[in-house]
Parts: sequence; C-alpha cells; structure tokens
Amino acid sequence: MKKVLKRFWPYIKEYKLQYLLVLFGIILTVAATTATAHIMKPLMDDMFIDKKEQMLYLIPFGLTAIYFLKALGRYIQSVYMSYIGQHIVSRLREILLAKIISMDMGFLYKNRSGELISRVINDIGRIEYFVSNMLPELFRESMTVIALVAYVTYLNPMLSFYSLVLVPLIIYPLILIANKLKKYSHRSQEKSADVITRLTEIFNSSEIIKANATQKHELERFSGENWKFFKINMKAVYVGEIVSPMMEIIGATGLALVIFVGGREVYDGQMSVGEFTAFLTAVGLVFQPIRRISSIYRRIQDAVAASERVFEILDTQNKIIDGDTLLREDIKAIEFHNVSLKYEDIYALRDINISIKQGENIALVGDSGGGKSTFINMLLRFYDADEGEILVNNKNIKEYNQDSLKHHISLVSQRIYIFQDSLAANVAYGQAIDEKRVENSLKLADASEFVSSLENGVNTMMEEFGSNLSGGQRQRIAIARAIYKHSSLLLFDEATSALDNESEKRIQAALHEYTKDKITITIAHRLSTIESADKILVMQKGRVVASGTHAELLVGSEVYQRLAGKFEH
Repeated sequence: MKKVLKRFWPYIKEYKLQYLLVLFGIILTVAATTATAHIMKPLMDDMFIDKKEQMLYLIPFGLTAIYFLKALGRYIQSVYMSYIGQHIVSRLREILLAKIISMDMGFLYKNRSGELISRVINDIGRIEYFVSNMLPELFRESMTVIALVAYVTYLNPMLSFYSLVLVPLIIYPLILIANKLKKYSHRSQEKSADVITRLTEIFNSSEIIKANATQKHELERFSGENWKFFKINMKAVYVGEIVSPMMEIIGATGLALVIFVGGREVYDGQMSVGEFTAFLTAVGLVFQPIRRISSIYRRIQDAVAASERVFEILDTQNKIIDGDTLLREDIKAIEFHNVSLKYEDIYALRDINISIKQGENIALVGDSGGGKSTFINMLLRFYDADEGEILVNNKNIKEYNQDSLKHHISLVSQRIYIFQDSLAANVAYGQAIDEKRVENSLKLADASEFVSSLENGVNTMMEEFGSNLSGGQRQRIAIARAIYKHSSLLLFDEATSALDNESEKRIQAALHEYTKDKITITIAHRLSTIESADKILVMQKGRVVASGTHAELLVGSEVYQRLAGKFEH
C-alpha cells in the first residue's frame, strides 16, 4: 500500500485547501462524537438522579448542538472528499487514455479493447475511494478512537483496560483477510475485463451474429464469462463480509466485560450511574470506528489491486520512440534501405530496397500476407524496422516527431472508420471544419450526389460505425477525409474495394490531377486501380519479387501475370 500511496502522492498533495476543509470537518465530527458520550454523565446524574430542573433545558439543547456540529462536519468532509476523488479520477482517466493511445500498434493489437476499456473505466473507478476517502476516513476514525480511548481512560483507567483488552485481537485476522481480498480483487478485475471484451466483440459483430443466427451461441459464451465473474465476486464477499460479524462479537464481548466490571464498581459506590453510562456509551462508540477502519482496510485492497493494474499500463515502455525533429516541409522522397521486420520470428518484410520520389504513383500487389499493408504501416511508424532504415527527405524516419510526420500522411485503410459526429466533422477529422473545403473534398471523392440527398447535407449526423451509410458511401467519405487533410503522402489500402467500376474511374480521374505533386502508394486487387501506376511492386512473403510498369511486368514477371489474371476475373 505504501508503494501505491507514493505513486498517488503527487496528485494528492495538489489539494491542500480541500484537505484542510476535510480536516476541519473531521475535527467537528470527532469532537461531537466524544461529546455524545460525555453528555451521558449529566443526563443521568444531574437530570434523572439529582433532578436539576435547568438540565431539562440544557441537555436537549446541548444534544441538538452536538448533532448539528456532527452533521455539519460530516457534510463538509463528504463534499470535499468527493471533490478530491472525482477530480483526481477524471485526471487519471485522461492520463491513462493518453498513455494507451500513444502506445505502439503492437501493444494495441496485443491487448484486447475490452481489457483496456476496463482499465480506463472500472479500475480507475475503484481507485477513486483510495485517493479521496481512504486517508480522510482513516484519519477520522483513528482520531475518533484515540479521543474516545483517552476519554474512557480519563473516566476510569482500570475499567478502560478491561474494556479495550480485546482490541489487539482484531488486528491479526484483519491482515489475513486483507491479503485474501487483494488476491480476489485482482482476479475480479481481470474477469471484469473478460466480460467487457465479450460485450465489445458482440456489439461490434452484430451484423455477422444476426446473419448467422448465432445469438444463442454468443449468449452462451457471454454467460460463461459472466458466471465466472459472479463466482469470483462471491468469494470476495464470503471473505470480506466475515469482518463485520467478527467485530460485532468482539464488541459485544467487550461491552459485556464492561457491564460486569463497571456494574460491580457502581454497586460498590466507586462510580456514579452517570459516569458508568458515559463510560459505557464511549466504549460502545469506540468499536464503531474500529469496525469502520476494518471496512476501510478491506476496501483498500480492492483499490490497491486496481491501482497496480493502472500503473502497470502507465509504466509500460513504448517500443516506438519519438524523434525530436519536426517535419515542416512536404514529403518529397522516401527510401527503404535493406528494411526487414519480424513478427514473432516470421519475416513480414525482408530486404526491401526502393526509392520513391514526389509525384510518383506506386502500387503494391501480391497474395494475402505478402507484406503490402506492413509496407505502408512502416511509413506511419506503426512498427519500426528490425534491420535497415527508412529515409524520409534523406533523414531517418525515427528522427522525426511522429505527430509532425503523420501531419503529412493521409491513410485510407481497408477498415473504414466513421465517428458519431456530423459528416463534415468526419471529413475534416481532427481539423477545423471549412464547409467549402469539405464540399470540394467530397466532390473529388465522387460523394457530392449522395451527400446532397441527405436531409442535412454535410451536417447530417453519422451513426455508430456509419451504419446509416452504405459501404461505398463510407469509402467515399474516407477518401474525402484523406483529400481534406491535403497531405503530401497518400496511402490507399483497398480504398475503392466497395465501389463499382464506374465510380472508381470517376474518383481516379479526379485524383489524377490532385496527386500530381504528391506521393501516392496504393494497395489494390483491381487491375483498373493499378495499371496506370508509375511503378508496381510485386510482393510475396515479405519480399519484392518484381517491380516495373504494368506493361513491363506482364512481359517479365510470371507472378504478376498470374495476379493480373486474377484481377481480370
């Protein structure tokens, strides 16, 4: 716990004023709690036994004032503890998300989206108690115990020894229970991530589930994870909930001892009835904060486990190290020098050598798994070469600041990403919206006709994944987005696969003029998409096995001839 507290300390110490207000609330609460026990003495001795009339007015007034101060203290304490917790948790969510989305693609592919969502939502939520409530509550309950123990010792030192002798017996079982709870909490949070992963997969695959009528199959898979989650949580409940009855038994035993010994002293005339009542009330109140401390300690284990999972992500090192050089000018030249990349001992790219100049249109063709998508992913620095180097404008790509590099690159991938925002915001994604520029981009992407038929035109709201659009319409928007960015390097990965031949020809004709001063790299399986390329790279098993124009390759490459035959069909 010390290690976790040390990690949170930089955040916690920024809330000095709020913690001072929490401390003020704690002092009011502790003072009022102690006064609740103290007022029992005049209540019994002066009001009921001596029957002093003024006490009929003073005791009710004093009792009301005590509980008013206690309520005020708890309110101040609760409000500012919640403020601290909510504020820190909101910041941590942003910090964790910023860390996750800045990680290399290898990390993002390796970790399930459900697992990452669970860490951002569930784990951070569990941390809130640790950073806001734990310290103030522990301090308040500890101060209450100290104040009440001091009070009962003041009233009767010998009797206080008998009444509190059982307290140390509580500590050892609490430690054993806490260790068990931490283990179960880790397992619960991992299983929660599994449940979220299943849900994410189901919602993202709703079309294929419906098409195959596999709702029952998916429900069974989800049910398996769901009930495992239930069993782990119940194990934590079985262990955690034993604390409260254990405390009740110990508390009752302590009170029974007090009643026996204290009653004897009242019979012997060594204590007044009021003193004994005040003492008994104070001892009863002592066990309440001790019980709450045990509950706090139990809940801390859950927060510690969640904190460890969060800091595991924050401490993960990014394999893609950002460079310091800002790429200010357009990308005018790209060179691959003996570039090789491995995925788990299998070469995705091997000994790639090529130079590409401004204004060139390069096409990549080959069988599935040949390394085409990896080739363009290397330019986006989704991965770094294991061997060789990539030069951009005669400088190693690793030396560039990644944001400045990607500012000059537009990607249209096989998977089209449409966000829940207006159509214009999707085209201008990440940039200020200029409607005139949006319309021009849509025109070049052959999307003007279908956009004009929408009720609100470019201001039409897109549904999740663009489900209110056809596949071809989504692809046109993705192309328009690439055009709007006005980058000097365009990467098209099956960018027109959902379009008919006529639409593809119109887009190609429009892009021909637009891309004259840019580098264009295209992956496609249609002959019409690649036959006009300045150079075609034929890739197999990560290698470039042939290169040249369409006409040259038809004569000189058997692999290309076979692929061209497939394209035509």
